[in-house]
Amino acid sequence: MSTATRTADRRTPASAATGTKTDRGRRQRHRLSPLAYLNSLTWSSLLYVAPALAFFAVFVLYPIGVSVWYSFYDYDGLTVGTAVGWGNYTAVLTESHLRAALLHSLVLLFFYAALPVCVGLLLAGVMSRIRVYGLTVFRAVLFVPQILSSVVVAVAWRNLLAEDGPVNAVLRAVGLGRFATSWLGDFGTALPAIGAIGTWVEYGLCMVLFLSGITTIDRSTYEAARLDGAGPVREFFAITLPALRPQISIALVLTVTFALRNFDLIWNTTRGGPGTSTTVPSLYVYQDAFQNRMLGRASALAVVLTLVILLVVAAVHLALREREGTRLRFTSRLRLGRPGTDRKAQS
Repeated sequence: MSTATRTADRRTPASAATGTKTDRGRRQRHRLSPLAYLNSLTWSSLLYVAPALAFFAVFVLYPIGVSVWYSFYDYDGLTVGTAVGWGNYTAVLTESHLRAALLHSLVLLFFYAALPVCVGLLLAGVMSRIRVYGLTVFRAVLFVPQILSSVVVAVAWRNLLAEDGPVNAVLRAVGLGRFATSWLGDFGTALPAIGAIGTWVEYGLCMVLFLSGITTIDRSTYEAARLDGAGPVREFFAITLPALRPQISIALVLTVTFALRNFDLIWNTTRGGPGTSTTVPSLYVYQDAFQNRMLGRASALAVVLTLVILLVVAAVHLALREREGTRLRFTSRLRLGRPGTDRKAQS
């Protein structure tokens, strides 16, 4: 008898026993009804998340459902509401001041999302290359605006940007007094000033996300790029930036959501003024609901704003996923075009 035959004979009983146990377990599972089998797998695990699910249902799902219900009524919160169908949504989409508020939110996307991501990428790229004593403290200081209360940030910047505030005092001291103005009280500078405050708040979050992503990149990739003659800028665009696509996606989702739902920062600085130059949809939601007692239209505006946020976030995800897929297809074509690459890598 050959060696292979003896080896197969020795392994056969163990394999048969294993197969018998597996088949027995399968038969026992098939004896259970589908509902009983599902219950046996999930009910015990649901007990651990039941408190969180209950909290989410009471404080998130139920208010959303009530808002959607109110959006179809003319309701002041005190008397019986009158059904108006899609009337509140028609008013939201046709009134000019609400469209202008939505346009202001789209302008703030540049300051609250695009600029923080660019500044965060720049700071993360620089900090990942330099080794300076106390750099950790410097990173923590840059992240401080993210953890401050929005009310504190608004009050501080309102004093800084006042007509007699420190910003104008510095401009006058360096001979640029002609640029001094009431930054939050001028029609032309109020919205950019609010945007600059949002950039200052959000760039720290983006920087921390990108620094965490850079730490996961293999250092040998940079060493290979340096051997090929790549400089710091080329390394950033060829290695760092493509590797940070997941972190960029997360940063854009967080900053875009903050930009479109922003309320407390604007309310505590300009209250939508001067005039309506800094009004945003969330400000009208507050005014209609708690000042004008128009809960139906406020709910409709809140629903529309939520849908806009979901659409923008979905567009960001699709755009980054499409680029990632294109990069993967391009990489696969390169490997197919160089059949010896895998063998060299394995050797």
